[in-house]
Amino acid sequence: MELPVKVTIREMEPADFDIFYLQQLDPEALRMAAFVSKDPRDKIAYLAHREKILRAEGITKKTILAGGQVVGHVSIFPHEGKLEVTYWIGREFWGRGIATQALVEILLIVRERPIFGRAATDNLGSIRVLEKCGFKFIGTDRGFANGRGEEIEECILRLDSLASERL
Repeated sequence: MELPVKVTIREMEPADFDIFYLQQLDPEALRMAAFVSKDPRDKIAYLAHREKILRAEGITKKTILAGGQVVGHVSIFPHEGKLEVTYWIGREFWGRGIATQALVEILLIVRERPIFGRAATDNLGSIRVLEKCGFKFIGTDRGFANGRGEEIEECILRLDSLASERL
């Protein structure tokens, strides 16, 4: 049994982008994330998008570290007048509770509620991460998923407060 690893989040830096780029090239990770850029292999477009996010006001963007190693990123951003969360963990780090810990950390920074999360309906790991953090299922939507090359269904979840905020 693997020992738990210390998870922290810090400000995102351009030096993190090459790691993020390589992580999002993983075919299984692309399939699970589903809603990705049109051509994930286009490194120039990927880096330009990351730079735009880094400069954007109103987005809380963090790099996730586990045991001091960059393992992914987590952000909360405004979308169509609502706050949404997104995160990405390198596949080699899946199943260790890292995403859940990182999500809790960013939710302690961004106190505004509600916050929405979305995941492909078959991405049970990501749905479970959201549920562990107090997000509740509120519905589904359909959209074209570049990571799968087809239209798929996604779950929509909403967080009104963290469990620790209700105590």
